[in-house]
Amino acid sequence: MQHRDLELLADYFQFYLQDEPASGDLSDAWTEDAVERLLAVAPGVVGVGTITNGNVPVTIQVLDHEPAQSGASYDQINECSLEVAEGPLVVAGCTDYFPEAVRIPIAAQTYRVRVSYCLSGEESYLVQLWPAPAIFPVVVKARAA
Repeated sequence: MQHRDLELLADYFQFYLQDEPASGDLSDAWTEDAVERLLAVAPGVVGVGTITNGNVPVTIQVLDHEPAQSGASYDQINECSLEVAEGPLVVAGCTDYFPEAVRIPIAAQTYRVRVSYCLSGEESYLVQLWPAPAIFPVVVKARAA
């Protein structure tokens, strides 16, 4: 397992995970539904929406298999897929200088991405990735209205 605790600048209320050679273009992916679920997906990139337009704590875990789901302590949980054609995984705020962004060595394959959002109290994000077949984005646990 790889584990990284980061503080990312969620400029424009988002940060992203990206296969390094992917284009990283989420401009058409932020549909009304994506904004509502705080998650946008494009080839080779996942955009995670945030409540704060500023620094947010983010934990990244790259796992060998699906972790147990501990949804009780999170306000929202989303899952999607990320196709990594080459790697490494780049983790950055949307306006970060790409060459200086965090890189995590990761094998080329399809990953399930689970984003667990703590939005009440101290905002934080847990992003877990593990090898799994591709899926469409899904809200596993919706935040209360």
